[in-house]
Amino acid sequence: MSSEKQFEFTKENIDLYLKEVAKEYRKQAGKKMPAELVLIGGASVLINYGFRNMTTDIDALIQAASAMKEAINHVGDRYGLPNGWLNADFTNTDSYSVKLSQFSVYYKTYANIVTIRTVAAEYLIAMKLRSGRQYKSDLSDILGVLAEHEKRGTPISMDQIHKAVADLYGGWESLPETSQAFIENVMEDGRFEELYEQTVSGEKEVGALLVQFEQNYPNVVTGKNVNEIAGNLQKKTDRASILAKLREKKAETDQPKAQKRDGRER
Repeated sequence: MSSEKQFEFTKENIDLYLKEVAKEYRKQAGKKMPAELVLIGGASVLINYGFRNMTTDIDALIQAASAMKEAINHVGDRYGLPNGWLNADFTNTDSYSVKLSQFSVYYKTYANIVTIRTVAAEYLIAMKLRSGRQYKSDLSDILGVLAEHEKRGTPISMDQIHKAVADLYGGWESLPETSQAFIENVMEDGRFEELYEQTVSGEKEVGALLVQFEQNYPNVVTGKNVNEIAGNLQKKTDRASILAKLREKKAETDQPKAQKRDGRER
């Protein structure tokens, strides 16, 4: 992680930059070389929902001729965007699945040649659960998606999430245990909006702690240990994690039920 200020992509400027990429791609590749971009992660959230304001890069599955790389770099240079502003690096992460395109949904077509797609809601949730990063927006994004679909009158069920996890990753055994406990607890709790605000605050707190840790212990944090370090930092904070709070609430609810059941048995 870096404490330096990063470029912020919004729904409005993402549309602008993608349109410019399509126009540049058409110039370089011609009219007979169609391309497809499947937006995932923060970009997919921004395109489809209103609870999040920005993301720091655009992750996508890119299916296009080699001219696409040149088009992306050309637009980046023109608008002063950071290197790698539109990239497919996530294909090297645990959340990637070869089946993502299969479960994507149409968004827009630019310049009659570049089709933009995004990830369907329950599959976006499955991807966020697979990552499960406490120092990023993974958990709050899940709650934001759940809350907005509930408001729209199209609530997402646990069965839909189960299917998405199975479709992309083969089952829950491929996901962190903390992610499974998180989604089970929040789905049972149901207070998505309230939990969203609490989770955003917790993620910012852990993120700040992780930046401080990296400053104190340079070159210690790696892609393999960052989640474990973030989890340990979370445990050391005065405020319990949202997952711990949900478990405590569930235990308080379950205890009277158990006592009542024991009384009937006697």
